[in-house]
Amino acid sequence: MLPRHPLRTEDCRAVSEILQRVGDKWTVLVVGKLGNGPFRFNELRSAVGGISQKMLTTTLRGLERDGFVTRTVFPTIPPRVDYELTDLGYELLVPVGALGEWARKNTERVKVAREKFDAMHS
Repeated sequence: MLPRHPLRTEDCRAVSEILQRVGDKWTVLVVGKLGNGPFRFNELRSAVGGISQKMLTTTLRGLERDGFVTRTVFPTIPPRVDYELTDLGYELLVPVGALGEWARKNTERVKVAREKFDAMHS
């Protein structure tokens, strides 16, 4: 069976795929921190706070794969690795920053709405 709206289906798939990458909490925090400039792995881990080494590695690899972050290895002993936003990553700061700002401004409103909903459905 063919989809009734193939272009819309393809658009939805594309949007969903990108939102899965940029919509998770660690991606938002990592991109936000990297907006201040390059970080070494452990500096970034400290700056983000609460992220495990494994999760940071996974997040950075995904961001690098999708073209949002570059990884530069310097031939020192021990090796130094810096992570930095690409131009695409800096473009991502705009909507991510706006979403973060919206979330900070509306946290209380969402909390009240949840409490109201939960009270009505208890």
